[in-house]
Amino acid sequence: MPVLDPNPQNGQKKMLIVFGSFFAIFVIIAVIATIASP
Repeated sequence: MPVLDPNPQNGQKKMLIVFGSFFAIFVIIAVIATIASP
């Protein structure tokens, strides 16, 4: 699976998925930190 596609038809969708997963992980960590904090 090449990192840089020669013909980026799905490039934007892939970037959206990567950014979405990063944002989801960040939100989950924030929620856990909020719940864990006294």
